[in-house]
Amino acid sequence: MEKHVENIVQWLRDQVNKAGVNGLVVGVSGGLDSAVVAHLIKRAFPDNSLGVLMPIHTKETDLNHAKKVVEGCDISSLTIDLSNTHQTMYDQIKNQLMKNDTFIEQNDQLADANLRARLRMSTLYALATNYNYLVVGTDNAAEWYMGYFTKYGDGGADILPLVDFTKQEVRDMAAYLGVPVEVAQKKPSADLWEGQTDESEMGTTYDKIDAYINGEEIPEKDKEVIESLHRRTEHKRNPLPQYKRNK
Repeated sequence: MEKHVENIVQWLRDQVNKAGVNGLVVGVSGGLDSAVVAHLIKRAFPDNSLGVLMPIHTKETDLNHAKKVVEGCDISSLTIDLSNTHQTMYDQIKNQLMKNDTFIEQNDQLADANLRARLRMSTLYALATNYNYLVVGTDNAAEWYMGYFTKYGDGGADILPLVDFTKQEVRDMAAYLGVPVEVAQKKPSADLWEGQTDESEMGTTYDKIDAYINGEEIPEKDKEVIESLHRRTEHKRNPLPQYKRNK
């Protein structure tokens, strides 16, 4: 794990040098993946790294976990509460849809959740522009394979240092880096709505996804869920379709 961390830290430095920027910024949620990335970018750029807490009606427990992460790795940090921004924006959208009698109730929760992720992305890019930093994504191999990220939300980033590592490998990396145990072992959640967890939303577990990615045998029902989600989310991993005119 020490070698993996050294290699990632050097890779982060290389990406910054190639881009001609000053450093790196990451959104810190209080979860495992962003905690690991915060530690990594702090190692890569001790004086030019930033962790950003962006609560949107976030539970106090998760906010405290995020604070523990930035304090634990001693990274510079900002807290930008987007709760009111989100509420105002989504209320306006929803009110217009209802006025036009085109509001679809069953899509409400997901639309609301995706807006949260996209507001956080926009905030990170505004800060990145100010500091001349790159935005660092936090997706691991399991999330990437499953397409378990919001397009142009938490999937909107400049670089992805963890995308080749399974969830368990990220947990192991967290232990090596000194991420607080309560953060590393908590149920993964994208903080999209009250009580939301990644595994309940996906319909399978990270352990099963990791095993599938590693070529191990898993129950058929989990395999079907994984393969179905992978197919349905292919558009998130591919470049945008581009129409080419005949010449």
